[in-house]
Amino acid sequence: MQGSWPIPPNFNVIDVNGYPLTYVERGSGVPLILVHGSTADYRAWNTVLDPLAARYRVIAPNLRHYYPEPWKGEGGNFSAEQHADDLVALVKARNLGKVHWLGWSRGGLVMVEIQKRHPELVRSLIFEDGNIDMPVEVTEETREAASFVRKVLETLRNNIRTGDLDRAAEVFVDTLNGKGYWSRMPGSAREMVLQNIYTALGDVARPVTTPEQVSRFDVPVLFLTGERSPKRYAFFYGEMRKCRSFPQTIVIPNASHAIHIDNPERFLSVVLDFLKVH
Repeated sequence: MQGSWPIPPNFNVIDVNGYPLTYVERGSGVPLILVHGSTADYRAWNTVLDPLAARYRVIAPNLRHYYPEPWKGEGGNFSAEQHADDLVALVKARNLGKVHWLGWSRGGLVMVEIQKRHPELVRSLIFEDGNIDMPVEVTEETREAASFVRKVLETLRNNIRTGDLDRAAEVFVDTLNGKGYWSRMPGSAREMVLQNIYTALGDVARPVTTPEQVSRFDVPVLFLTGERSPKRYAFFYGEMRKCRSFPQTIVIPNASHAIHIDNPERFLSVVLDFLKVH
């Protein structure tokens, strides 16, 4: 198994595709896997982990090359497809069967790849401002929506290369959540972003999902976005609804891109209601 970095004692660790994947696991019952977003790790779920684990068997992994690995963006397999394959290996190794998947931001992209490759392992899909890239007719609106993530990541990569990581993180976080969000974050949350910031260098190519593939998503789906979230996420939810009869997007008030952090009470209410039904 690759990897020589220290692994904190609170983590479970399992060999998936030659990589020491770490994760935390709490609760019992039907499994729910939380897939974190860019520049994050399992700690991003601290506000909702215990309430979810009170009703479900919650597993929060740290994706390949994220914390606790001190990765600097050089070498190694880093892609949504690889992360999906790693999580599939985790599910199979632990004999979890069908799983509820909750993907935040880039985690939605990973979650979609799992649905495309291994639908037999999917019980439901919950998109929390989940990224999905689909081919769209080129208009001013679609061009802006389709290019948003690419521009944000290009800016982040360029700022990382200047060596001012704090500034790079501030611009990235504020672009997604609103000006001043970075300065209001607790120190532990800023530390998490900085410890994972080089992962942005590895996320160069993202898979595109076709309308035909979306039309085969024969599982319950929940679309969440924040009242102050970038419009890209709701736009692509709408594109997905053109392919299949998915439910309308639920807008969480008083929340930006970090929905489960900004308004955990409403987030939990909606998610738990959905899981209870499905």
